[in-house]
Amino acid sequence: MPIKLPYLMATRKTKNGPLRYFVRQKGQPLVRVHGKPGSAEFMANYRAAFTQQAPRGRAVAPAPVIKHTFRWLCSRYFASAEFSQLSNSTQTQRRRVLESCCQEPLKPGSSALMGDCPLEHFKAKHLRVLRDRKKDFPDAAKHRVKFIGNVFTWALEAEPDLVTSNPARDVSHLKTKAGGHHTWTVKEVRQYEAKHPIGTKARLALAIFMFTGVRRADAVVLGQPNVRDGWIVWTEGKNRDNEPKERAIPLLPQLQDVLEATPVVGTTTWLVTDYGRPFTVAGFGNKMREWCDEAGLPHCSAHGLRKAGATIAAENGATEKQIQAIFGWETLQQVERYTRKARAKKLAGDSMHLLVAQD
Repeated sequence: MPIKLPYLMATRKTKNGPLRYFVRQKGQPLVRVHGKPGSAEFMANYRAAFTQQAPRGRAVAPAPVIKHTFRWLCSRYFASAEFSQLSNSTQTQRRRVLESCCQEPLKPGSSALMGDCPLEHFKAKHLRVLRDRKKDFPDAAKHRVKFIGNVFTWALEAEPDLVTSNPARDVSHLKTKAGGHHTWTVKEVRQYEAKHPIGTKARLALAIFMFTGVRRADAVVLGQPNVRDGWIVWTEGKNRDNEPKERAIPLLPQLQDVLEATPVVGTTTWLVTDYGRPFTVAGFGNKMREWCDEAGLPHCSAHGLRKAGATIAAENGATEKQIQAIFGWETLQQVERYTRKARAKKLAGDSMHLLVAQD
């Protein structure tokens, strides 16, 4: 029986000859689709037919999303109410990762794509392949497993006739680099300060991180409008669209001194570009990378400064509840993740004398 797909036509060269398949679009030449109908090779060639250059200069219809494939399920997920409830940044990240998975070949060198794999054949082994192709980037590998798991968790309720299990449940995460982002040492902070003296935007950025403990997404939006009676008040960027969290912390004198000594400070945000505009989160990340490199600190990052602040607070004797309030973490487990080393160092310092035998 002929296979039915949008824009696909079947014809025979002779009355009793085998069926030959072509993609036919209005105003465009026929494009032959080779392979066994329904096979991975055939589906890959079918999709590729839509990307060929149109000699008459007319628009070519994009390859249709084939029903009941992994790509189709992702497109359904993107249109779901659950996906719409995610923040814009989360939607962008999740869509980018899932679409890149759909474009991955089933096998190295194959023209067949993961996105065209029928749902009934998409198993944990496919997800392991996608994960392992990012083995050099464990966080990216984790995102692939996690986000595909999100799709199938949604589908178990939305498409119960097509999806009966979640392949992500049988796929473990790759181990990430111990400790995550490098935590700045006091020596590295001093090295950065030596390169970027007070009065520069680079030094102001450091002061904002060190004396507020904010994330990068919040550092780029803080400014004088957020200061009220000596306090910095703002809504955190993380989960702002769904579960906005108001934060308020004192404006420390050390930060105020740097602000007053910096000649170029924005009116709405403290940090501004060379054109006087607020930074985007990505743009500021690139600029911070540049400033760290100039200071001879290629292994340091903005996130590592947040960790350094938590570590310094712990070494100075701050309680877990105090650190949780400073950095806005939801649970004490998050605090412990950042302060484990500091606690161990302090405990060892307080206990080493016990190794000495008493007379």
